[in-house]
Amino acid sequence: QVQLVESGGGLVQAGGSLRLSCAASGMILSINTITWYRQALGKQRELVARMTSGGSTDYADSVKGRFTISRDNAKKTAYLQMNSLKPEDTAVYYCSADRILFTDRTGGTKAAVDYWGQGTQVTVSS
Repeated sequence: QVQLVESGGGLVQAGGSLRLSCAASGMILSINTITWYRQALGKQRELVARMTSGGSTDYADSVKGRFTISRDNAKKTAYLQMNSLKPEDTAVYYCSADRILFTDRTGGTKAAVDYWGQGTQVTVSS
């Protein structure tokens, strides 16, 4: 009944830019904190950027000054603008919402906790 779908990944040369989107679908009432993670092949998943519903943000040190997280609550979409990309940014990028309030088929209010999208591949060539 609720989905998070990432898009915008692809292949880009070092120094280039990409903008990832994370769109929530369903009868969404509110989305709490949205976090972008990434996982490179053979490595652990790491937090990239996070934005609360109030607009507070956190970034991994490795992306500060290059990546910007934003959200459009009306569109139920979050974004990750990635500039000055480096080969080490290559990874599958996932968005996650710690809590999504939505209306289910019966008209009741439900909460989806720790909800994840399917990921989008970002590849940065040197």
